[in-house]
Amino acid sequence: YHLYVARCQYMLQQGRSVADALYLAPEGAPHVFRAPASAYTGSDYLPDKKGYNFDACPPSLLYQASVKDGNIVFPSGASYRILILPNFKTMRPALLSKITDLVRDGATVVGLPPLQSPSLSDYPACDAEVRRLAKELWGDAANDGFTPSEAITEHAFGKGKIIYGAALETEADNLYPKYDFTANVLRQITPPDFATDGEVRYIHKNHADYDYWFLANRSDKSQDTEVDLRIVGAQPELWHPVTGKRRPLPDYVEKDGITTIPLHFDAYESYFIVFRHSAEPQHIVKAEGEGNFPTLKPIQTLDNPWQVSFDTQWGGPASITFNQLIDWSKHENEGIKYYSGTAFYKTTFDLPDLASKPLYLNLGKVKNMAHITLNGKDLGTVWTAPWQVDISKAAKKGRNELTIEVVNLWANRLIGDEQLPDDGISNGKYPDWLLNGEKRPSNRFTFSTHRHYRKDSPLLESGLLGPVSILSGK
Repeated sequence: YHLYVARCQYMLQQGRSVADALYLAPEGAPHVFRAPASAYTGSDYLPDKKGYNFDACPPSLLYQASVKDGNIVFPSGASYRILILPNFKTMRPALLSKITDLVRDGATVVGLPPLQSPSLSDYPACDAEVRRLAKELWGDAANDGFTPSEAITEHAFGKGKIIYGAALETEADNLYPKYDFTANVLRQITPPDFATDGEVRYIHKNHADYDYWFLANRSDKSQDTEVDLRIVGAQPELWHPVTGKRRPLPDYVEKDGITTIPLHFDAYESYFIVFRHSAEPQHIVKAEGEGNFPTLKPIQTLDNPWQVSFDTQWGGPASITFNQLIDWSKHENEGIKYYSGTAFYKTTFDLPDLASKPLYLNLGKVKNMAHITLNGKDLGTVWTAPWQVDISKAAKKGRNELTIEVVNLWANRLIGDEQLPDDGISNGKYPDWLLNGEKRPSNRFTFSTHRHYRKDSPLLESGLLGPVSILSGK
């Protein structure tokens, strides 16, 4: 898990975020930027940006911007296709003059003209200057009683243009146009940076040597979906932060500036799709029937009895036989039902033939982590779907000995202790048995300064739930 986090954090620090739209925050205080709610998908708890990414900047930062090839660029290298103004009636002459210069140099700006300055500096001349600049930029449509038409209007100015319409005022979404309005403007310039029919969130960053998208499955179900990424001319590679492995993706299509890639995600799975610019594109020739992900099929289900040992110091039995895999919290033995900690599962299985390779061990479902050893060879820890390890180098023909070390969460032991008398903190004081180093009268296993659970709190699924199977394929 920590390697996964470290790899992701390192990668996501490389390059610059790619965004098409730049929202300008209003002048004055207090003003906190709030993006249009319609620009997000997903949940309120964890919203995700749609196919056109965006940033925001305060008015003070815009003075550093210039225009290059029609894009608004900053000294940092950040670049945007359009600038979106807030639906706000006031703007200082200096800021409006800067926006006018950007449009004159080729920028595309979306917004309505301001009517006056928010400042009394040089009043009333400041208001007259705002009206003069607005008329210059928006044309004759801008006047003291400006009312935008229902139709979307484009007014050319210099090398750029200003885009406005009644919807910017009547249908404002947190002071800005709704996402669909902005997306329609951007479609005239560039296709979306990311598109998919699946439940996938993304981050796109650009580096001098490569572009990459960090993609994550938002759902607790596996899914197969295609993603459209705004890039061509480079071989897509999958860099997996869980395993650290990298490999080319042979199955993809390039068309109209978009690379379309079929992808598979396990539950909540995430990985990087990387396009390197430094090397010549290596268009992998795909063999017939070959995809971007292995096609694995179960060749054997491990349904032999399991010998399971628990830590007796935490209330579990030293050894017990599971004829079939069961959730600890549903076991009739209370030492298992309320157990929290580590348990070792051991079994054997026979492999009559090793011709089918590669071979994988799939644990089915685990609550909450598992460490796998096969024939004395450490195969590592699994902590997330698909709960699977490559056993090709550890498996052998004939008898194989498998050990799976499983650990769950603390809740069940805490709930189990609530079934026993409470001999903990009372009236804000530690109990005498604790202060005096005496034997605990209640025989509870845990001690906490706060009761996190009650005796009727629901128990959490725990243990190796399976089914455990051997998979093979290519």
